[in-house]
Amino acid sequence: MNRYVPATPVTLRLGERAFDVTRRALVMGILNRTRDSFFAPAATFAIDDFLVRAEQLVHDGADVLDVGGVKAGPGDEVSEAEEIDRVVPAIALLRERFDVPVSVDTWRASVARESFAAGACVGNDISGFADPAYLPVAAAAAASVVATHIRLRPRVADPEPHYDDVTSTVRTFLGERRQRALDAGVASDRVILDAGLDLGKNAAQSLQLLRDSAQLAALGPLLLSASNKTFLGVMFDLDVLERREPSLGAAALGIAGGCRVLRVHDVRGTVRVRDTLEKVFEAL
Repeated sequence: MNRYVPATPVTLRLGERAFDVTRRALVMGILNRTRDSFFAPAATFAIDDFLVRAEQLVHDGADVLDVGGVKAGPGDEVSEAEEIDRVVPAIALLRERFDVPVSVDTWRASVARESFAAGACVGNDISGFADPAYLPVAAAAAASVVATHIRLRPRVADPEPHYDDVTSTVRTFLGERRQRALDAGVASDRVILDAGLDLGKNAAQSLQLLRDSAQLAALGPLLLSASNKTFLGVMFDLDVLERREPSLGAAALGIAGGCRVLRVHDVRGTVRVRDTLEKVFEAL
């Protein structure tokens, strides 16, 4: 089995913790306080349901919890104040209850600032730092950031994306965004990259990026967000609630290709895949 191994050790810092991700991936559990998520809409919008789900994810082995208040795709408008109300109190409750790093899934610098003050230590920005204040806010909080490729912008439909070479385009974009984060004062071991599968990519383009993970991982720690996504449904003609096994397969392929943070719904299954591959690779 071919796998990507960095030429030098790789450390990823989340808050006060340092993780050796040279060979071992971190599993990030998804916690959405939204009413219209593509997967299980509103299942964790109520705060009691949110906390029950969080406890289950931690029990299942999540290394990180990722909290979002607005879905990536088109939908009803969510104001800045509403997003803050959805995510900031929830983050504070997670930090009170669980000893794991917390990430905020937002592209608004104002929401990130309030979330960092509440205890989040990662800003997961699917817009590629479109808000010019985002990186200064993260640097001031000594927070880690996720730089994600998106062709247009969040909440905007992109039904017919075109690239001459999607991998080359995404690689150039992520390299530039990584440098932008460094220039803003974010430490190099706090920058994570994400190819943005399904974000302005059709199924074939997302699959190519997954296959080419090693090219992107060479830039720095790579996050894979493939869990239950549309490209898997297209590949296997599966409804969103039927994509568990393809999601685990994508996680395995991503790990082998160098992905070192896996953002997933099925934490328990992904942890088992991660741990199994770790033992397999140790035996080679």
